[in-house]
Amino acid sequence: MSIKVPRRIATSLMNSLKGGVVPRIGLGYIAVGREQEIKALLNDVDIIEDGGSTFRFLVGRYGSGKSFLLQTIRTHVMDRGFVVIDADLSPERRLMGTKGQGLATYKELIQNMSTKTKPDGQALPLILEKWISGIKMQVMQEGGLEPDSPEFSKKIKSKIYENISNLEGMVHGFDFAKVINMYYEAYEEADDEKKSKVLKWFRGEYSTKTEAKQELGINIIITDDNWYEYVKLFATFLVNAGYKGMLMLIDELVNLYRIPTSVTRQYNYEKILMMYNDTLQGKAKHLGIIMGGTPQCVEDTRKGIFSYDALRSRLTDGKFASEDTINLLSPIIRLKRLTPDEMFILTEKLRDIHSDLHEYTSELTQENLMDFIKIEYERVGANSNITPREVIRDFIELLDILYQNPDKKFADIVGSQNFEFAQGDNTEEMEQTEFEDFEV
Repeated sequence: MSIKVPRRIATSLMNSLKGGVVPRIGLGYIAVGREQEIKALLNDVDIIEDGGSTFRFLVGRYGSGKSFLLQTIRTHVMDRGFVVIDADLSPERRLMGTKGQGLATYKELIQNMSTKTKPDGQALPLILEKWISGIKMQVMQEGGLEPDSPEFSKKIKSKIYENISNLEGMVHGFDFAKVINMYYEAYEEADDEKKSKVLKWFRGEYSTKTEAKQELGINIIITDDNWYEYVKLFATFLVNAGYKGMLMLIDELVNLYRIPTSVTRQYNYEKILMMYNDTLQGKAKHLGIIMGGTPQCVEDTRKGIFSYDALRSRLTDGKFASEDTINLLSPIIRLKRLTPDEMFILTEKLRDIHSDLHEYTSELTQENLMDFIKIEYERVGANSNITPREVIRDFIELLDILYQNPDKKFADIVGSQNFEFAQGDNTEEMEQTEFEDFEV
C-alpha cells in the first residue's frame, strides 16, 4: 500500500522533478538506493557530533543524483538536531574572487541556514532567540530566580559570557562574541533596529569597516578572505546554543572548473585545500563539509581540482582502488548509477504520487513499469550515459500524457515515441572532453 503524500509536498515534488531540479522537501517519499553512501555520510555526522570535523567530495555525472543525495543528507541531519547551510556555486558565487564572489557564497550559505523547525532557510534569528531563551531557562533553573528579580539580569550576562567565552580563543572570535552579546542586549531592549543591524553584520552585508563601526562599534567585517573563519565560529556557537553541529553543503563545483583564468582557479582550489586541511587536522570543531561536482571538474589535470598538485596528491585513489571496488571511507565518494530494480521502485512511487495528486486511478501495471525501464535501459548509449534525471523526466512526461489523454494506452504512447538518449545534461561535458585542447 502506497503512503499518502500531502498535496503541497506532492505538487512540489512533481514540479521540481519535471524541471530537472532536486526538491527541497518530500525527498523521503521518493528516495531509493544510495543506502551505502548515506550510511557513510551519516557516520561522518557522528564524528561531527562528537566534536570532530569532516570533508567529503560527492562526484557524479550530471543527473546522476549528487544534488539529490546532498538534499537527502540535509534532511537527515536536520532531523538529528544539526544546522545546515548550503549554496550552489555560480559565476557570481565562488570560494574566492576579486569582486566579492567568495563573500557572495557566504551570504548565500547564511541565507540558507536551516534547522528542523525552519527547513526553508533564514533560520539565524530563530537560532539566536532560541539560544537566549535557553540561557534564561538555565538561570531560572540553576538559581531559582524569577525574570523580574534584580539579580536575574546579572546572572544572565554572566551565563552569556560563560556560554560564548570559548569563541574568544578562535580567530575573530572576540568580535563574533561581542556581536552576539549585542543581539542579546537588543533583544532585551526590544530594539528591532539594532537586532536588524546585528543580523546584517552576521550575514556579511556591511561593505566597509567604517559603516560597521558607525552602526555597531565593530571595526571588522566579514569579507572574501575571512568568511570561512566565521563559518567555523558559527559551528562552535551553534553547539553552545544546543544544536549538535553544522553541515556545510556546496554544490556545482563545475563553476570553479569553468573559471577562464588559471590564476583565479588556483586561488579557489587553494581555498578548498585550506578548508580540507583545516577539517582533517582538527582545527575546526563540530563542522562537516560536503562538496559536489562532476568527474571532469574534479579529475581534469588541466583545469579541474586535480590541476592543483597539493589537492591531487591528497585525493587521488591509491594503487588498490578500481572501478569494481567501493571505498566509501575515502575523501571522494563516486556515485554509481541506480540499478534498473531501483529505478523500477522509483517509478512505482512516482506513479502513485501522480495519481493521488491528480485524483485518478492509474492503469499502469507493474508489467508496464518494467517495460518502460527496459526501454530506457536498452537505448543506445544507456550503459554509460543514462541518468536518473532523464528517466524521471521521461516517466513524468508519460504520466502527464496518459492523464490528459485518457483514450490513450501505455503501448500507444511508448510505441509512438523514439526513445533516444537525451544528451541535454551531458553534451557540454562530452564536448569539453573531446574538444578542450582544440584551438583556432
